[in-house]
Amino acid sequence: MGLLAGCSNPQVVQEHHRAAVYNTELGIAYMQRGELAVAKNKLDLAVKENPADPNVHSARALLFARLQEAARADHEFREALRLAPRNPNFQNNYAVYLCSNGREAEGVKYFLEAARNPLYLTPAAAYANAGVCLRSAHRYTEAARMFRAALAVQPGFAQAEWQLVDMDFRRGRLVQARSQITRYLSSYQETPDLLLLAVKIMRAQRDELDAELYARKLQLDFPDSAQAHALASLGHNPG
Repeated sequence: MGLLAGCSNPQVVQEHHRAAVYNTELGIAYMQRGELAVAKNKLDLAVKENPADPNVHSARALLFARLQEAARADHEFREALRLAPRNPNFQNNYAVYLCSNGREAEGVKYFLEAARNPLYLTPAAAYANAGVCLRSAHRYTEAARMFRAALAVQPGFAQAEWQLVDMDFRRGRLVQARSQITRYLSSYQETPDLLLLAVKIMRAQRDELDAELYARKLQLDFPDSAQAHALASLGHNPG
């Protein structure tokens, strides 16, 4: 009876909860540094200290994903969501994991749950991630719908725009790709990815003048970017 009373002591419980938070933070920090064995040790302690903390299970899910232990990763993602079913970050993290492991339909479902969750701060990113997931499965029409949903939420979202235009470009739809990227670059902030893609599209259409204009803009505005350095290797090859 003394042991039971001690375990239910609010002060002891609080100390265990604080220890779990501390060890979870340590585990994440070691994971980010690539010290996975130490990270696992800290997260094993954390889950013993407070098995009801969804953040502990979320961190362990990411660790087991890094360790390529699929069954354990999946269990921990689901446990985190069981304990915090409306947490949009957990939904998004699980979706990323599912899509990267060939489970696109499930991944898109969780991306959409995150996107439609009023607590999620970046719904456009969740829609765009759903689009990337669908594109990787060659489901281009559905992917385009997701990218457009991202742009409806955040009209200047460059990642979604690049994906839409790049899909058209890769599929040989040069007129549509050119029209869309020209309209976007005249209305929203340019990015190195979009400018490099514009160069490729113009060269594919044999429009060397506009290709040179976009190339110069890329070199002047983003001189140290990987995309600016990639221009040298492009030559006059549109692909």
